[in-house]
Amino acid sequence: MKQKSTAPRRLTRKETGKATRPIPALDERYRVQSVGRALDLLELVANQGRDGARLTDLARDLSLSKAAAYAILQTLLAHGFVVDFGEGSNRRYRLGMMLARLGDLAVANTVLTDVALPELRQLTAELGMTSRVAILDDGHAVVIGRCDAPGAIRFDAALGRRELPHCSAVGKAMLAALPPSEAEAILNQFELPQRTPHTITDLPSLMRQLTEVGELGFAVDDEEDTEGVACIGACILDRNGRPAGAVSVTSLKQRDWVARKQDIAAKVIACANRISNQISGRTGSQHWNGVEQPLLA
Repeated sequence: MKQKSTAPRRLTRKETGKATRPIPALDERYRVQSVGRALDLLELVANQGRDGARLTDLARDLSLSKAAAYAILQTLLAHGFVVDFGEGSNRRYRLGMMLARLGDLAVANTVLTDVALPELRQLTAELGMTSRVAILDDGHAVVIGRCDAPGAIRFDAALGRRELPHCSAVGKAMLAALPPSEAEAILNQFELPQRTPHTITDLPSLMRQLTEVGELGFAVDDEEDTEGVACIGACILDRNGRPAGAVSVTSLKQRDWVARKQDIAAKVIACANRISNQISGRTGSQHWNGVEQPLLA
């Protein structure tokens, strides 16, 4: 007589109830089946926790051939969404750290934009300049929120735009808030291309400027990304004193730019400090590279 297995039976997605989230109504014409299968597979892997999921089980639960399920897994592996462990028939798959990274960014970006946008509107009203908020992602400054100044002039500050950090005010502001070794490692990822005749492309000179930015509390893009356009940015710090993002204002470089720079910088710093206070729950002073920066809020 065949003995019954005492091993706990593996639950399917329907039985766990973890995949019963509401799915919004979509136009079926634009759904990509392969992407949907990959997401379903990720959810199956997630439901198995640290023990991981086997290829055979995943293929069965998705009604796929083992070859098709394996192809999806290899794609997810290549992008860090899953990891594998074990060998042969014991090989299993569990969630990769890329999901944790994206989750952290999603939470941080939602909180940051929710807090930052009212402050950007106030900053734009005070200065009459386009303002924006950006984060540091994979070494790039990425714009996640903006407030356009009144008037016909519109600057290229599209959401999601990835900017090189060495020639943008937000990029330099965030780099200056990092330990010098981290900032240098990020800059070494790029070739520091010359965007305009004013772009700093020499790493030692750029590192010296970052030291000054840390001391002053604000960074300047003085026609370094686009000729005739100037920006001033200041870093937003999280509760650990790490850069959570940066705010900046942008305008055409006019004759009174030098005379107004300090006043503009003070307002940008004050805006960044208010946002820092709200997302970190702290009051008092910020410290960049060991230098105390008074909160101007």
